[in-house]
Amino acid sequence: MKHWIQAARLRTLPLSVSGIIVGSMYALANPTDNVLTPTEVFNWRLFGFAILTTLGLQILSNFANDYGDGMKGTDNEDRVGPKRAIQSGVISPQAMKRAIIITSLLTLLSAILLIYYAFADTNIWYSLFFLALGLLSIVSAIRYTVGNTAYGYRGYGDIFVFVFFGLVSTLGVNFLYSKQFDFVLLLPASAIGLLSVGVLNLNNMRDEASDRKSNKNTIVVKIGAAKAKKYHYFLVITAMVLVVVFALISHFHFDQYLFLLAYIPLTKHLINVYKNQFPKALDPELKKLALSTFALSILLALCMIFFFSDLLVNNS
Repeated sequence: MKHWIQAARLRTLPLSVSGIIVGSMYALANPTDNVLTPTEVFNWRLFGFAILTTLGLQILSNFANDYGDGMKGTDNEDRVGPKRAIQSGVISPQAMKRAIIITSLLTLLSAILLIYYAFADTNIWYSLFFLALGLLSIVSAIRYTVGNTAYGYRGYGDIFVFVFFGLVSTLGVNFLYSKQFDFVLLLPASAIGLLSVGVLNLNNMRDEASDRKSNKNTIVVKIGAAKAKKYHYFLVITAMVLVVVFALISHFHFDQYLFLLAYIPLTKHLINVYKNQFPKALDPELKKLALSTFALSILLALCMIFFFSDLLVNNS
């Protein structure tokens, strides 16, 4: 059990649910058709299965990454980060493959239940669309490093993370509640996507030397360490700006800028990356950035709940 928990990479899980939290709380703070009661807006079963589905996708991606890199020999003695399960031999490739299949099925089941609680027996086209999106998410999580045409080995991992853990996570769950698309939500959704890419970029910066030897052509391998740092600054700073713009457009009150507290660890993180000279020293920054993103999502959610409370007071 200890080795399976390590293979699931718990430090990545808070990051994966950040979009679900923001998308759900936005639905609560911006009810459609002037419906203002929490029970009419917020569905705990929908929220729960959205969290379970996202966690399933993240764990599936981690298992598949361990399997794909392990079978390709990318995880070897040259790797800077912590040893992976297949690399160290504590989990066999056959057992990991079974885990990938089981996790895929459980994630699909969770996604189906999520879709059912969102649409029931109405909106069949929405149901089919989200089912196809769920299947695509599962396939994409596996194909990141598994197979001869794994897109993570061609530098497309950043796109996958931005789309699925930023846009799809945040906008998708909000649509399940509201049944409509709100363009302003693109701002925090993109911010979470960019910060999620930042975590992947840190991982790739740490593993640049071993990835280069293994022909894993991540963006960091393609552009080099110096430009990868600039790319990282762009990801984090742009995300911070997008959330502030979202707050301004949404007419947040002064006390709703509580989310700015999360900018303190984010700024410290950027300083640490700027000063860094040794790839191995970047490993702790992965956890820091992931938890800072999670903290930002929680604080932003609280700010939106404050806004919802104001609506209740003003309409009572």
